[in-house]
Amino acid sequence: MPQFDEDWLDSEPEERPVPVVETPLEEEDIVVTGEPEEEEGLEAYQRPLPMGRPAGRGWELPPLDLLTEAAEVELRPVDNEARAQLIVETLGSFGVDTRVASINQGPTVTQFGVEPGWETKTRTVAVRDDKGRQVYDRDGRPQMRSEVVSRTRVRVNRITNLANDLALALAAPTIRIEAPVPGKPVVGIEVPNTTTSLVAIRSVIESTAFNKANSRSKLAIALGKGVSGEPVAADLAKMPHLLIAGATGSGKSVCINSIIAGFLLHNTPEELRLVLIDPKRVELANFGSIPHLAFSKIITDTEEVVGTLQAIIHEMDSRYRRFASVGVRNLEAYNKSPHATHTLPYWVVVIDELADLMMAAPYEVERQICRLAQLARATGIHLIIATQRPSVDVVTGLIKANFPTRIAFAVSSQVDSRTIIDGAGAEKLLGRGDMLFMPTDASKPKRLQGSFVSDQELDRIVVWWTSDRFRHLVPDKMDHLLDEGIEQTDGAPVAAAEEEDPLYEAARELAGQHSRVSTSLLQRRLHIGYPRAARLIDMLEENGVVGGSESGQSREVLDASWEEDGDRFE
Repeated sequence: MPQFDEDWLDSEPEERPVPVVETPLEEEDIVVTGEPEEEEGLEAYQRPLPMGRPAGRGWELPPLDLLTEAAEVELRPVDNEARAQLIVETLGSFGVDTRVASINQGPTVTQFGVEPGWETKTRTVAVRDDKGRQVYDRDGRPQMRSEVVSRTRVRVNRITNLANDLALALAAPTIRIEAPVPGKPVVGIEVPNTTTSLVAIRSVIESTAFNKANSRSKLAIALGKGVSGEPVAADLAKMPHLLIAGATGSGKSVCINSIIAGFLLHNTPEELRLVLIDPKRVELANFGSIPHLAFSKIITDTEEVVGTLQAIIHEMDSRYRRFASVGVRNLEAYNKSPHATHTLPYWVVVIDELADLMMAAPYEVERQICRLAQLARATGIHLIIATQRPSVDVVTGLIKANFPTRIAFAVSSQVDSRTIIDGAGAEKLLGRGDMLFMPTDASKPKRLQGSFVSDQELDRIVVWWTSDRFRHLVPDKMDHLLDEGIEQTDGAPVAAAEEEDPLYEAARELAGQHSRVSTSLLQRRLHIGYPRAARLIDMLEENGVVGGSESGQSREVLDASWEEDGDRFE
């Protein structure tokens, strides 16, 4: 991690010495072609730390120079013309007439725009002279000629059905066919490049596309670059929620880090509050000390997640009451209203692994996520959810319906791809940031190479925001809201002793009325959350009331004599 002099951050601009920061020139696991400009000695690893960007009220936004500039990338020479000719010849060998109309080389793949040719049907007819008499050759045989009967375009599915044959001819591990390319009269054949070039997040943030998205709200996301190398950005406020899914190692964590880094570069803690939920405990640990956190900690305990979501729902309801009192409909109008007591920040809730939460409390988590997704947009609260297990029991139909904007990284099967983006394609991605982005206003996903942010760059941004110079400006945490939410949903730890849980007798009575009981039954009948219901089941098992667990099945009731033996539970 780079070392910083915190006194430098607290000094006045004219008094600041010029510190230097060691910056690695290469990132592991990413193949980058091209070499940076040669410098001698330590100068190749040192550069001055610039001043911040004034943001008002004493805040300064981190300078973009904290991010490493992308080296001038030159992809390894590839004879694209030869590959284009090979595509035409391969399709032609199967009787499919085509021509390559365009070649777009991107960071990960090269897209060949193939224009379908024509299918011509002919018939043989006799040759006749001007008077309509049949013409014969010297041997007395009638002369014949071919006549065009019809001329139609080659069907697109004749090209898509030859995907495996094209991959074999091109010696490619896999190819993806986009038929047709939106807005163009061609079929896109995407062939992997021999090397993958790194897409630095700075190159996307400095682009016109990102500045345009950031002008609408301060929740712009630097997604990456498309198959033609054009920067692609999106506005989270417009999405208004984002679902990210992909297998392990496909690039989900880097994507989340780049999204959060972009937010921290353009928002002060008074403009944006983050709620980070990280069941893995390590994926979002870098951001544990930033002042943008709505609560004083990153939520890592799955038993506190339901209470955390309930606290966010309370904040949403509170904002709607504020809007009603002022007579406005959304956060932007409220912050501009002269009747508002103070401006309200955006809230972004990041959940790094949804599968763990759905295993712990599927009913409560799904219900609360769907309620937030349906109602929280107008209040400036937005959700970003990621999972590495995109199965239907994790990404349920209700969750999918409320998250129209999705990002699919590489997955293992076509079934998982359909679960995420309602179509095939993600199973053919190459991994390491190769993704399909499905916005709300598009009928087909767009292939991108995701932007990359290194751990060193994240450390610089975090060190900037944790400086002592901003300590007196940091807004208060909302821990009281979190405590109320956890207490309301019974997610807070409780004593294991049965006599200290007032609902144990009710659970014991409920068991006496059924031959089998389950955690979900206690949740429904006693109106409690999953953690407390699971503890009650464990207590019933310890006291011999119900049997042991049977691979997720309901528990058999062994002792139903609650009325006779009830005194021993008092």
